[in-house]
Order: sequence, then structure tokens, then C-alpha cells
Amino acid sequence: MNFNELIDLKQSCDGMFKSGENGVVDVKTTADRKVEFVTFENGKQQALVKSAMGYRAYYPVHDVKIEKSLKAVLMDLDGTTVHSEHFWIWIIEKTVASLLGDPAFQLEACDEPHVSGHSVSEHLQYCVNKYCADKTVEEARQWYFKHTNFEMNEIMEGRGKKGAFTPSPGIKEFLYELKDLDVKIGLVTSGLYEKAWPEILDAFKTLDMGDPNEFYDAIITAGHAIRKGEPGTLGELSPKPHPWLYAETARVGLGIPFEDRNQVVGIEDSGAGVVSILLAGFAPIGIGGGNIIDSGTKSLCTHYEENFEQILKRLN
Repeated sequence: MNFNELIDLKQSCDGMFKSGENGVVDVKTTADRKVEFVTFENGKQQALVKSAMGYRAYYPVHDVKIEKSLKAVLMDLDGTTVHSEHFWIWIIEKTVASLLGDPAFQLEACDEPHVSGHSVSEHLQYCVNKYCADKTVEEARQWYFKHTNFEMNEIMEGRGKKGAFTPSPGIKEFLYELKDLDVKIGLVTSGLYEKAWPEILDAFKTLDMGDPNEFYDAIITAGHAIRKGEPGTLGELSPKPHPWLYAETARVGLGIPFEDRNQVVGIEDSGAGVVSILLAGFAPIGIGGGNIIDSGTKSLCTHYEENFEQILKRLN
């Protein structure tokens, strides 16, 4: 990892830390400005995860490395295990179109780093701020889940958008190789259960790999959506780039204590995911095809490879 490739700041966005003052060596940020890193004279670091929803948080940055033999590989869903990001960006696009009453609305290319890799509410808040400031994220969520429920039902009935969920090239061979190596596998997604689970089922059906519940050692999603008259779960303010999804998968789902974290790696295609893995204390391995380069987080990866074949060589 090379923090020197990040962008220099005079101070953190909240004004708490200023570069060159009170023991602070420097303050840096990623290209997408989602996370800031503060380095102190004693060598310690903190990361400030910003929030479009108003709830930022500081986390310690741990030294990470890969030690053999590996105990677990934690893997992202969208864009890493399954190519589906463009489908979910399309759903967000449809949501904004409904908010604007403009069926012809299209997102801009520069929007992509802000509408992938984070929580639904983060994505929608960004779009509301940019395209329809007179609307609320709560209104956007209503349209989002209306479109999501309809499209997911269409997919489950065999009538949905073609190519919505495509297993990543080489994923089947990679997963079976990990099984042969007796490495535990955790699936980690910032997606809510109702959008993530049909996607997982569809991918495993396509791959003819049976029941994903039986295959994976742990599956963690961002939980259930909060709706009027229904209980929800914590998940919209705590997903990637916060560390909790990856931390819970390893510590609770797989039973791996924090002191064994160097025998765990995470694989991600998004900048938010890379930061999430890092802040959970694991070595991030980036895979091509996502927004890691555009988000400016490639230098935070322990390794960056273009495909699963190359990653497997690294792990062996």
C-alpha cells in the first residue's frame, strides 16, 4: 500500500486535524473524496469515512499483510462475484427519472463512482443533491424499492432484464480451488437482502453450483430495508466503506479472531470495498473492472489483479 499516492489536504473536512500541526504529519484523501487519512508523528493513522447522510466516523488504520496459510477469503458480490453493477445503476437511473417525471433521464458517466459500492441511501442522497434538490432521500427510496421489487420479480419469473446478473469470468473455478485448499469463503455485500439474495441465487443457478447457503461459510448482507409498518435492520449507514460488514463476516460469521486477521484477505472491485477491507484490518486485493482506479484507491490495495486466475497465483 502507498498512501503517498493519495491527494494532499490542508486539513480534514471537519477541521479537527491540520497537516503539520499538533503531531499531524499529513492529511490525504482518495480521488473520490469519500475517505480521508490522517497520519501522525508516532506513525499511527486514522481514517475519516464521510457520509452523504451526515454520519461520518473515524477508524484506526491497522497495518495489514498476507500471511500463509490463509484461513479465509472474503469476497464482494456486485462487480466481483457477479457482474451486476450496471443493472443497479440502471435502477438508480430509473429512480431519478421517476422523481423528475422524466422517463428520458440518464445519469452522467462521472456519477458512476458515487452510485456504486456504497449503500442505497448514500447513492440516492448523491442523486437527490445533484439532480432533484427539491426531493428527499425518503421519496427516492420509495421509488427505488418500487422499481427494485418489480424488476427482481420479473427476473425470478424469467422475464427480467437480460444480462442483469452475470457470474464473473473464472469465478466458479476460483471458488472450487479455494474449497480444495480448505480456505473458508465469506460473501460480503452492501446490498440489502431483498436485492442481494435473488442475485446470489441466480448466479449459482447459472453456474450449476447448488445452494449458496451450503457452499459459502458465511454470507453477510446489509440487512432488511426500513419501511413504514415493517421492522428493518441496521445497514444503510454502516456498510462499505465502513469496516463492519467485512469485520462481522470474519469475526462472527467465520469465527476468526482479530489477531488472526493477517490470514484473511478481501477481494473487491470498488473503492468503497477496498477501504472497508482495509479498515476491518484485512489485506485488500483489488480486481479490475470496477471503480478502484477512478476512485483513487488502487494504492490502498495490497495487490491489484485483472482476473481471478492472477489472484489465485498470488494466494498460492
